[in-house]
Amino acid sequence: MQDDKKYQESQNALARREFVALSVSAGLVAAAAPAVAAELKVVENDVTIKTPDGTCDAAWIHPATGSHPGIIIWTDAFGLRPSFREMGKRVAAEGYSVLVPNPFYRAAKSPAFTADEIANFSFQNQTDRAKLNPLMGSINAPDAAEKDAVAFVAFLDSQKEVNKSKKIGTQGYCMGGPLVLRTAAAVPDRIGAVGSFHGGGLVSNNPNSPHLLASKIKAKKLYFGVAANDDKNQPDAKDKLKEAFGPRAEIEVYSMSQHGWCVKDMPLQNGMPIYNQPDAERAWTKLVALYKSALA
Repeated sequence: MQDDKKYQESQNALARREFVALSVSAGLVAAAAPAVAAELKVVENDVTIKTPDGTCDAAWIHPATGSHPGIIIWTDAFGLRPSFREMGKRVAAEGYSVLVPNPFYRAAKSPAFTADEIANFSFQNQTDRAKLNPLMGSINAPDAAEKDAVAFVAFLDSQKEVNKSKKIGTQGYCMGGPLVLRTAAAVPDRIGAVGSFHGGGLVSNNPNSPHLLASKIKAKKLYFGVAANDDKNQPDAKDKLKEAFGPRAEIEVYSMSQHGWCVKDMPLQNGMPIYNQPDAERAWTKLVALYKSALA
């Protein structure tokens, strides 16, 4: 307990220092970066997908014309909501047909949390955790993600907007990090690119640890963006990922960012913002490069 307290105090001090530096950095980036219009007009629809466990609600987003490689986006622990719909639109504008499923459909329709609930959420609050834990448990149940992955790939392959001669990509955030690996292992012949950003629980000592699925995964390239505090808590995880996936994997530690940095509506932690725009844009650049090289 004393070690946990010391660690939390050091994290708070680090967050305060980084907040000042990142505020300046974000201002410089915003001032210097030119406005970039989306390359393609996109169409968004709400769809439902039959799975072995029920009916999953999802956002289906694709360019207005043509057929394109399919993408599956696994959300973080707050599920399908406007911030991830916007992310899906941004990916689609790059020339991809994107499915953003509600990972909690077994327990609740999306959105599972309102914007206010997310903004005021505390992982230390027992009431907040009492709502979150059953939702996460529903997708982390044995074989749940694998069954969903098969259904989601089947959905994509049945759509005229998906170019089935191309491999499918999948990206995940926080809770979604392990889910992209389970997806790639469940449908190895269709998943060609995997991106995990501040993924939680990628490496453990359990026999079902996601990193142990490496031998089943045929994806050409994988990218793992690791948060600074995740790396500090588990410094050997990146080495085990590299050992498991070899030269297919690129693994980077974002030394100025905390767990959750890519998602705009993440709640404050100890009064400090988690979302880090400069590093989120860096991660976005890595994602686009991953898909262009592995799904072309």
